[in-house]
Amino acid sequence: MNTAIQSTAPVSSRFGTFALVFGIGFAILYVVCDMAALPMFTYHPGTDRIDPGFAPPRRDEGPAMYWYGWIATSALGAFILGGLAALLPDKIRRKIPLALAWVVPVILLPFLIYSLKFYWRW
Repeated sequence: MNTAIQSTAPVSSRFGTFALVFGIGFAILYVVCDMAALPMFTYHPGTDRIDPGFAPPRRDEGPAMYWYGWIATSALGAFILGGLAALLPDKIRRKIPLALAWVVPVILLPFLIYSLKFYWRW
């Protein structure tokens, strides 16, 4: 029984690193995708059409929705970053501070709010 616990310990440690880096990476990538207009795809709800990448709204077809594309881009990038971090040696993985999981999103919040300034027109 003791050997089973020892063999699963690195897996949970690797998953913890994956989850931590995924959360940090997702927050950073989401703000970058939002500010740089980098959605994986654009959804047009009026016509129920999906275009790859960034596509501006078309006349008489309603608004284009980029949020889904930003989420997909951020999730894919964060998954890759988390996977790479999980492959790091244990000595390096232990040095990633857990506080980054909340510090990074709090720091990025003003940038995200600024990116929404378009909606605050008077």
